[in-house]
Amino acid sequence: MKRSIRTAALLAATLVLAACGQVSVADGGAADPTGAATDASGKITVVDDQDREVTFGPVERAVVALSYNNEFVQAIGAGDRVVGVDRGTFQRAPYLGFTEDEIVGESIGELNYEAIVALEPDVVIIPRNGTWQEAEERLAEFDIPVVVVTAWDFDVFPETVELLGEVFAEPEGADEVQGFYDEIFTTVAERVEGTEPVPVYWETEQPYLTALPGSGFDQIITAAGGTNIFGEVTGGDVQHETTVDPAAVVERDPAVIVHEMPPSAAPYGDQEIADLTAGIVARPGWSNIAAAKDEQVYVTNGWATSGLSKALGAIFLASWLHPEEFSDVDPADYLQRWATEFQGVPDYAGADAYVSGGDR
Repeated sequence: MKRSIRTAALLAATLVLAACGQVSVADGGAADPTGAATDASGKITVVDDQDREVTFGPVERAVVALSYNNEFVQAIGAGDRVVGVDRGTFQRAPYLGFTEDEIVGESIGELNYEAIVALEPDVVIIPRNGTWQEAEERLAEFDIPVVVVTAWDFDVFPETVELLGEVFAEPEGADEVQGFYDEIFTTVAERVEGTEPVPVYWETEQPYLTALPGSGFDQIITAAGGTNIFGEVTGGDVQHETTVDPAAVVERDPAVIVHEMPPSAAPYGDQEIADLTAGIVARPGWSNIAAAKDEQVYVTNGWATSGLSKALGAIFLASWLHPEEFSDVDPADYLQRWATEFQGVPDYAGADAYVSGGDR
């Protein structure tokens, strides 16, 4: 669903950030009204997440793998041009309205190239941890270009949004998304400045799987005025996460515990969340952790707290760590705006369906 452009005042407030995603001019090219550069035939050349130059014509039909990539495409106003997605997107974001017939792969690493070709896309978008190299090779004979876009990566959010704006010729929509993101982090930064960092344990999906330095979760803990209790540990997997000894969590005594469930726009059931919360506190020795004693254990849905490249998670966390500084800010308002204005979620269930614990 194409959104209307909001006021120029909001766009003017957007922070200017450096970006790696670029559009370059082919020989004889000139700038077009969208802000992208085109050659005489109307084709553009973008530089993607892997510093690859990819050239293609106007995008009316796109296959997009990864739910976060699809959320960003929807947010900039180009969701109606997506004709194929992976099963993860189909399951996590049912509000986007895709059907079984539009699934082109079981995951970002298992794509059905016959199904992709049958959809006749102008471009295929895959994250860097997906099977983009294979896709590039298999789709080359059909002249279907592959652009690498990685919307889960906190570090390249500005580049990612700008790149998608270029691919779909939606620079204004990309500016809106960037402006909303900047608005959130400006609000957080202004209020946490000068506060004492609060120790945080952030658990991702599986018990004892936590974020290390280099991960987006570690960065939002810091941005929210917290300190990661495993902030001195290095290594982990490709996303800078590792499984820790539960006794080490007890020893480090976090003031706030967050467990983020897998992203799902369809809310989890109340009983499932209640059981998970009770189970965290019931772990051996965990009832003595400050977060448990002070009822500062939160269970969240990753569709909310990892939404908008974790900006929404940052403002929720900051409000829990520094409630006095955020007494006039309700993070639920930002989640509602993301869900309704940028994602077009029908019958949005409200923040309490996605975030629970503490005072919520």
